[in-house]
Amino acid sequence: MGSYCRTLHKSLHLLKPVTFAWPVTRVPSSGLIVAQRLNQCRRTSTHSPSSQPQINDSSVEVFGRVYPRDDMTNVTPKILSMVGRDLHNQSHHPLWLIKERIKDHFYRSYISRSGNPLFSVHDNLSPVVTVEQNFDSLLIPADHPSRKKGDNYYLNRTHMLRAHTSAHQKELVRAGLDCFLLAGDVYRRDEIDSSHYPVFHQMEGVRLFSNHELFARVENGEDLSLFEDSGRRTPQKQETHTLEAVKLVEFNLKQTLTRLVRHLFGEELEIRWVECYFPFTHPSFEMEVRFQGDWMEVLGCGVMEHELVHSAGAGNKIGWAFGLGLERLAMVLFGIPDIRLFWSQDERFLRQFHLSNIYDPVIFKKFSKYPSLLNNISFWLPAEGYTENDFYELVRTIGGDLVEKVTLVDQFTHPKTKKMSHCYQIVYQHMERTLTQEEVQVIHQAIEQAAERELGVQGRY
Repeated sequence: MGSYCRTLHKSLHLLKPVTFAWPVTRVPSSGLIVAQRLNQCRRTSTHSPSSQPQINDSSVEVFGRVYPRDDMTNVTPKILSMVGRDLHNQSHHPLWLIKERIKDHFYRSYISRSGNPLFSVHDNLSPVVTVEQNFDSLLIPADHPSRKKGDNYYLNRTHMLRAHTSAHQKELVRAGLDCFLLAGDVYRRDEIDSSHYPVFHQMEGVRLFSNHELFARVENGEDLSLFEDSGRRTPQKQETHTLEAVKLVEFNLKQTLTRLVRHLFGEELEIRWVECYFPFTHPSFEMEVRFQGDWMEVLGCGVMEHELVHSAGAGNKIGWAFGLGLERLAMVLFGIPDIRLFWSQDERFLRQFHLSNIYDPVIFKKFSKYPSLLNNISFWLPAEGYTENDFYELVRTIGGDLVEKVTLVDQFTHPKTKKMSHCYQIVYQHMERTLTQEEVQVIHQAIEQAAERELGVQGRY
């Protein structure tokens, strides 16, 4: 699922390489009605200059729809400028390569009785979702910290930029889909370093089983059931599921994902499973792989909560879901050292991934390493209301991709007034040329002034 295993905002990160012309979305042969239902979920306009997202004092416009601003609106012009870029759908982009390798594996490995791919693929659903889609549909409690304004990009109180692709899970199941892959851009306010960016890309999968489908190959399977009355929740199962059903679903899930990551990383890959928690699956697991001598988390997964499946109109089925980050896989598989590079339009970067076949080997070759410039900023915090993510967002808005990293290097509490101060080091580095100290100083002073004006801090420069 979209944001597995960093417990939900950390756990919202759920669950933080064919030239084959596969269709963007494959709908099961019985699915004309399904296709019609899904049309309402898709983007309502293309990303042309006339339809680029816009924001003004009273409203936010995205894909031709206007959302009135209110006290929850915190999306910025910088973030809106990235909506619709769809890096995962740009041919020969490294994120597209990873997505295509995963699609190709599922298309080739899982075939329906009619001879068509079992899993449909959806990679052009709008990133604007309702708060209900992003949180309530996944059983995330109203008071859960992952809903905080400081961690998400809200258009207003009812709409936001999705924080995970799982926001579409319920609508796809309700549309009649039992097996699907979903890819898209997701948005989170976060720290600033080489592996974090406010926009990244996820891919997830869902598979549901009926009683007959799950037990068809089991001896005397007709005597077994997915559900039990008066059951109780244990670490191994939900109260509504039978233990034998859960064990079969868990086996199928782990087998599916083991095949996937060995397809991506190689057949000799070491894998281990770690139990974890998500509000939307139980039991839940994290997969870690042994890569270059270290264990690395690559995805989260689990048996879908029956309440979620039932609310989507598939209460007679049981299923699994998984979610992974495309940037994380691409950075490891292609050796890309900085997440900002994915947004580069420098041909020295992009042409390295222009492969004749998506399975051609490729390792990123650095075209240069331009020097970094370091500047510190210190300020007294206001009595209340300050959050680090607000400061990071301000730095991103003003400094953009010239900011490589922001680190809290010192904290101080005045012995008499008890006021607290923070000192941050901001690392500036251009990906394509050398920055001058004069250029950086203009940006740095703008950050200092904006921090005092917008965050209520008092400078200690």
